[in-house]
Amino acid sequence: MFIQTESTPNPATLKFLPGQPVLEMGTADFPSAEAAEKSPLARRIFAVEGVTGVFFGLDFVTVTKGDDVQWDHIKPAILGAVMEHYQSGAPVMTGEQAASGHAEHTGEDGEVVNQIKELLDTRVRPAVAQDGGDITFHGFDRGVVYLHMQGACAGCPSSTLTLKMGIENLLRHYIPEVVEVRPVAA
Repeated sequence: MFIQTESTPNPATLKFLPGQPVLEMGTADFPSAEAAEKSPLARRIFAVEGVTGVFFGLDFVTVTKGDDVQWDHIKPAILGAVMEHYQSGAPVMTGEQAASGHAEHTGEDGEVVNQIKELLDTRVRPAVAQDGGDITFHGFDRGVVYLHMQGACAGCPSSTLTLKMGIENLLRHYIPEVVEVRPVAA
């Protein structure tokens, strides 16, 4: 098994590509070791000292490290943990995998919310996944879209620029009702 790694715009985060599916659908975010309870793979990665976050996409694993450790010191151990997991035959997730929250929205802003979600799914999420992260819709209220950034995008120095200059401009261009995009914490 050959696992590729890619840097991300966030210097504290590295993207690992195991060359096989990680999740069948959606994403999974583990901002702490405690949150990794339902994932044997995430638990293995958190066992590496210095790991502070793990995020799964369809075909990648994004790992965030603490400021006090260097990638040169922990990258081999993370590669080993990922390789051991896939060789063990254990599942990536146990129990129900969390849904990505793409239910249809109804009500006064239902049409606008559905347009926002469609643009996020077709235009934004694929680009953000390239950088080892994901973005989820959290709400729309009085022209303001609330989004949550995960994986490499959480805490990335350029995440505010991505939200304001990229995503906000895109949504405002296609959906006149959108006036602003704001980040939310999980």
